[in-house]
Amino acid sequence: MLLIHCPYCDETLPEAEFTYAGEAHIVRPDPSVSDETWRDFLYIRSNPKGPHAERWRHAHGCARYFNAIRDTVSDRVLVTYKAGEPRPAIAGEHGQ
Repeated sequence: MLLIHCPYCDETLPEAEFTYAGEAHIVRPDPSVSDETWRDFLYIRSNPKGPHAERWRHAHGCARYFNAIRDTVSDRVLVTYKAGEPRPAIAGEHGQ
């Protein structure tokens, strides 16, 4: 079971309290771009081995969206942060 910290409620709760909302930091393209760009926006996602930025929603709490960095190997949430905040640096990631 995943334990996830809601950065708004400041509580660490079981995964059942939350809803996964996809990959974080995906930028919506301008409406005038090509169909291929829209296809990539809608369906193409990264599938990294290791730290991965995700969006989550505290569905049974404050109902707010936030971001989390989850290690896809250990399935452990490394850090959570409020929506709109920059992705924090993770030690050991990308040469850090």
